[in-house]
Amino acid sequence: MPPENLLGPEGEGFKLAMQVFDRSRPMIGSFGVGIIQRCLDECIRYATQRQAFGRPIADFQGVGFKIAEMGMRAHAARLLTYDAAWKVSCGRRNSLEAAYAKAFAADSAMWAATEAVQVFGGYGYSEEFPVAKLMRDAKVLQIYEGTSEIQRLIMLRHLTGARGA
Repeated sequence: MPPENLLGPEGEGFKLAMQVFDRSRPMIGSFGVGIIQRCLDECIRYATQRQAFGRPIADFQGVGFKIAEMGMRAHAARLLTYDAAWKVSCGRRNSLEAAYAKAFAADSAMWAATEAVQVFGGYGYSEEFPVAKLMRDAKVLQIYEGTSEIQRLIMLRHLTGARGA
């Protein structure tokens, strides 16, 4: 390849690619935050209107605790994502924080979508409500830009210096 077509020094392609991921993974985290928030919003709307035994299903701890957990995970994922993005905007290294944000938001989005389907019961699989699509959207976040397992390997290496197998 001619030198004028290189994006960086020869032999430094992997390092350059990893730097790109450090910048793009907070964006994936933000997608996860959006999915969690949408699951939360949909569950609140549905669970405060749907009645069982003369009460909104949100009144039952089995449903209410799922909603509370979604709120907590949305907030935590948002803060992790903000932290990783802030470091990039300041020109600081953010590999660890980007891995935290991407993995936590993606895994929490998948958890929230699964729980949303549960809150909606049989309706969770129907096209009438958006939670089935949110589950499909959440799953892809755990896979691209580095799987959640790869993010944990990055975390391990940053925290301990271990190579991980």
